[in-house]
Amino acid sequence: MPIKYLDPKNDLTFRKIFGEHPHLLISFLNALLPLEKGREILNIEYIDSEILPELPGLKRSVVDVRCVDNHDRQFIVEMQMYWTSSFKSRMLFNTSKAYVRQLFKKEKFSELRPVYGLSLLNEDFMKEDSMKEVYYHHYRMVHNIDSKECIPGIELIFIELQKFKSLNYTDRRLQVLWLKFLTLIDENTTVVPEELQSDTNIVEALEHLNYASFTEQELNYYEKYWDAIRIEKSSIADAIEKAEESIKKAAEEIKLAAENEAKALAEKAEALAEKELALKNEANALAKESEAIAKAEKERAEKESALSKIVQIVKNLSASGMTKEAIAKMLSLTIEEVENCLNR
Repeated sequence: MPIKYLDPKNDLTFRKIFGEHPHLLISFLNALLPLEKGREILNIEYIDSEILPELPGLKRSVVDVRCVDNHDRQFIVEMQMYWTSSFKSRMLFNTSKAYVRQLFKKEKFSELRPVYGLSLLNEDFMKEDSMKEVYYHHYRMVHNIDSKECIPGIELIFIELQKFKSLNYTDRRLQVLWLKFLTLIDENTTVVPEELQSDTNIVEALEHLNYASFTEQELNYYEKYWDAIRIEKSSIADAIEKAEESIKKAAEEIKLAAENEAKALAEKAEALAEKELALKNEANALAKESEAIAKAEKERAEKESALSKIVQIVKNLSASGMTKEAIAKMLSLTIEEVENCLNR
């Protein structure tokens, strides 16, 4: 009868394997951490996990195991079931606090030992094309030009498990084997991959995942953990959906307000254009009227000038002794017109 396994990423199983069996944790950390040759972990001592500040809305998503090794280096190992933007800051906060608290025991800053934060993420967080095949992310404080120049103290390692799984590595490096253990073994496993059976520590870890080795109480806790994860994930999804709906609604309202404002501005511009056209037409009418008045005034002045000349001629002819009748006949005027000229 095939063995039924549990998922090693669950709070119960992760702590059972790595929190109760130091030799398995040593193998795991030596395989996954960027430790210098000759500085591998030989033995460890577990330290109590303090109450950590929870991520907003996430109460059960993080599983952690803490220990210190033979070189006095501290290690914080966390299993994060799903990614949030706060997780990096949280991990930096926890490792920094562990680093600073060494001062309570040590007298000199030079005696402070490194603290490593190892985060195993069940979701991808670097989705850029340039990082699509990079699952291992190592952060440390280095010079921006010479990366060999660094300030030791805190190092953070984030491993994207799902991205690792999708890359289908076939080599048998211990790092690859442990990550396959985390990504390939779960409740649906019926046949353990042959390569996982090549390392005695991983074989032992598999034995600790045997469904039959757990009590009913432990199995209930196991299921409740997954239920809590599903509820939290659903709550986050609902919150994201509501936020997206709110953003969409706000965007639509902003768009509608902008369209209404644009329409009002267009109507105002159209009204101003019509008013400008009316003023222009009125100005043209006034200009034509002024032109007509000027023309009429010119014609009147010309007529007045011509009349003045005739009046003067009539007066000159009358002064020379000509009769009104003779003047009228000579200038083709009526007697009345001649008299009017003489009376001006």
